[in-house]
Amino acid sequence: MIYLIPSFLSENAVETIPAYVMEAVKKCTEIFAENERTARRFLKAMDKEIVIDDFEWHTIHKAEEEQISIFRERIRDKKNIAIISEAGCPGVADPGQVLIAEAQKMHEEIKPLVGPNSILLALMASGLNGQQFSFAGYLPIDNAARIKKIKQLEAESLQKNCTQIFIETPYRNNKLLETILAHGNTSTRLCIAAEITSTAEFIKTKTIEDWKKVKLDLHKKPVIFLLQA
Repeated sequence: MIYLIPSFLSENAVETIPAYVMEAVKKCTEIFAENERTARRFLKAMDKEIVIDDFEWHTIHKAEEEQISIFRERIRDKKNIAIISEAGCPGVADPGQVLIAEAQKMHEEIKPLVGPNSILLALMASGLNGQQFSFAGYLPIDNAARIKKIKQLEAESLQKNCTQIFIETPYRNNKLLETILAHGNTSTRLCIAAEITSTAEFIKTKTIEDWKKVKLDLHKKPVIFLLQA
């Protein structure tokens, strides 16, 4: 059995993880984690009595082909396996997807468990179209390519009446916001969802014209951007 283990988005929000998640973890002998250090901290925060070293640990990003090979071997050995994302849900904007794809190929039973997902929480609170939406992931780093992509997302949003969702590396958030405000249509609605589930949570939707009147510092904060033209 492959258990997809959601982790909290904020270390102060342990209540966002249902109790049955830890029950599933304790059924496993193998843990494949995006980041072993933070996954260990997550499990200890959820259960101070858990013996972390009782599990065999594997880092998804480290020697990926080797880890896929080990993952297949553990499936063949009928091991119960947990996949843990850095934050939120495995397989969604997360490298755990490559392992889940392998498990599907091997016809292994996969159990996704309920937990917080910043993309969906941001969409829920945005007031933008939740019937039709698209996740674009990271936008290009190159400035010209980024401007082109923003205009493309706007055009698609207008054509399809859909919400466009995207993210950025936290230390480049302010630059991305600056680019959106400089090149987006003034009537386009933009939602900025920062530090979701934390005590500093901020989720606001305004037109680009109105955002231009607001001074906002998003540097090094986890942020989801959503727009609808």
